[in-house]
Amino acid sequence: MNTIIVYCSMTGNTEQMAELIAAELTRLGDCVEVKDGIDAYADELIAYDRILIGSYTWGDGELPDEMLGFYEELQDTDLTGKIGAVFGAGDSSYDYFARAVDVLEETLKNRGCEIITNGLKVDKEFEEQVTTKCRTFCENITNAQVKVKTA
Repeated sequence: MNTIIVYCSMTGNTEQMAELIAAELTRLGDCVEVKDGIDAYADELIAYDRILIGSYTWGDGELPDEMLGFYEELQDTDLTGKIGAVFGAGDSSYDYFARAVDVLEETLKNRGCEIITNGLKVDKEFEEQVTTKCRTFCENITNAQVKVKTA
């Protein structure tokens, strides 16, 4: 499977998640490209089978500035026939925990992308917990992919 992971990170948590997910999917046989959201263009997504987007949540539930240009381009990108999922780090002390995951997931759906697993939200967790959650996220993705192919 040809997969792109587009992410933005401020403290390094979402970047760590992107790297863990990329490593696990590569181990499972995927061809994976990882791009920082500030250097990515939404029309690039069309060249990939699977789209994964990662973002932290800024302030009271907003997308971070580093993701805004990509997000705006995404509004005009047809992703019909693509599959995808979203992940990100958040802080549960805010009213809208990791809301960027929900916003990006909804946007992918609205652009025609089939969401194949629930978004992964991580909150100030120990590194081994993040690693385990990212592996489970990858298992969910690959299991859902099999279901999509056989449907």
